[in-house]
Amino acid sequence: MSVFEEVESQVRSYCRGWPTVFTRATQSTVVDESGKSYIDFFAGAGALNYGHNHPVLKAALLEYLTGDNIVHALDMHTAAKSRFLSRFRDVVLKPRGLDYKVQFPGPAGTNAVEAAIKLARKVTGRELIARFTNAFHGMTLGALALTGNAMKREGAGVPLGHTMTLPYDRYLDGQMPDLLWMRRLLEDSGSGVAQPAAVIVETVQGEGGVNVARPEWLRALAQLCRENDILLIVDDVQMGCGRTGPFFSFEAAGITPDIVCLSKSLSGYGLPFALTLFRPDLDVWEPGEHNGTFRGYNPAFVTAATALDEFWTDSAFAEATCAKSHLVAARLAETADEHDGVSTRGSGLARGLVFDDTRLASAVCAEAFERGLLVETAGPEDEVVKLLPPLNTPDEQLADGLSVLADSVRAVMKEMA
Repeated sequence: MSVFEEVESQVRSYCRGWPTVFTRATQSTVVDESGKSYIDFFAGAGALNYGHNHPVLKAALLEYLTGDNIVHALDMHTAAKSRFLSRFRDVVLKPRGLDYKVQFPGPAGTNAVEAAIKLARKVTGRELIARFTNAFHGMTLGALALTGNAMKREGAGVPLGHTMTLPYDRYLDGQMPDLLWMRRLLEDSGSGVAQPAAVIVETVQGEGGVNVARPEWLRALAQLCRENDILLIVDDVQMGCGRTGPFFSFEAAGITPDIVCLSKSLSGYGLPFALTLFRPDLDVWEPGEHNGTFRGYNPAFVTAATALDEFWTDSAFAEATCAKSHLVAARLAETADEHDGVSTRGSGLARGLVFDDTRLASAVCAEAFERGLLVETAGPEDEVVKLLPPLNTPDEQLADGLSVLADSVRAVMKEMA
């Protein structure tokens, strides 16, 4: 691995926890150059909800590429884009009664967030964006200003302003009624806080520690935004595309955001692809006012449309995800119950083991890697072992991975006792 040490920047991160060279992958299994197999409970940080190299998506991609079809086209009309937009409208939007315009903001989730907050400021004429404790919204400067992690914020090198921080659901441990702080700031002329253009929220904070917002809290937030003429943005980059069960994670709460950010598993194949969705009356962009060279990657249109047809034309896939989530939640609860200072939380197939001793989660991830399981840490102190397995991981492999995780926790607990 000397070439990585010699040439690649010190900024590399995941490879430090998984010091091997990966070569092949199928479904929920990754193989390194020595031939060792790993169960993947990381799934490209949620970019591989349908697993590695899904055969149906791969076949559609290969057919498209070998036919000399359009790969790069900026925002020009293409047949691949036409098919994706048609399928997204008919499979995702119409059945849910959602009337959204679709913007292709760039290749990554942070691009979707940048477009969302830029549009909110343009529509309202206000600068302030409200965000929540432990939020993560991306690494470009606008999105980074909305992110809570101190280490990531410090990397900006410039002030990150024009935002306000609010306590996420249960952040204050019940010491203050839900959203009372936000309401008082908005209604008290002495608070010193201007009216925000928008509030941005994750229904489940993945990087922030797998913190799950209650449906009733999300509904109260949506109502408060409506009462105060504030746009509600849901960042569904990691939790969308079925991670919590339904296609959009906010569906369970029965809310309709003004703006939605999607990326990660949108392409279905790990290809870069992002969308910003918004109410038609918010579509006030001038042509070319927000643009970019890689706004719509045609191979990603192909795999995304194929994924919609393969997984989302009925409720079977979402129901299967919910069934698997019960299996995972039960096994994690068993592991947590074995040890003091360990708990579990999550939604759908976004799950976490939480350790009171903040040293333990990283040690568990390292032990799991040695035993053939890929999991990462999350939370402000890296105190959570976060699980994001592909949604179609076979039950047997889920059980095997959870057994490896349980054994890893036991080994670390024994060593550090």
